[in-house]
Amino acid sequence: MLIRPAVAADHDRLCAIDSVAETSPERRDHIRGWLEAAQCHVVETQSGLAAYGVLTSHFFGHPFIKMVMVGRDFRRQGLGAAIIRHFQSITAGGKLFSSTNMSNTPMQKLFARQGFKPSGYVDNLDEGDPEIIFVAGQ
Repeated sequence: MLIRPAVAADHDRLCAIDSVAETSPERRDHIRGWLEAAQCHVVETQSGLAAYGVLTSHFFGHPFIKMVMVGRDFRRQGLGAAIIRHFQSITAGGKLFSSTNMSNTPMQKLFARQGFKPSGYVDNLDEGDPEIIFVAGQ
């Protein structure tokens, strides 16, 4: 497994493993923007590009994991945890934030296993499904 910064040429492969991008032109545009802003890292396995994550610094000046996406064929192999650990390693020494919907219990459990703790929530982003904010490195 190799984790590396993504490049523009990865766009189509990222869209192919992103379950939302399959049907959302908006997500494909977001991926293009993340690539242009150099915020995206990819996980490559022997089988090819398998997962990606997006790390920004737009959460009140702190690093924020905006996205962790693992391709359907690569789930439950530790790749989501690997990309989170990668982001933790490149932001070592400070707080690292992320979030997920209250309904996304697999992601909440993944954050907990990586040492993240709940730090609050935001209502009214997705109707009836609050966004839980998580932090690590306190």
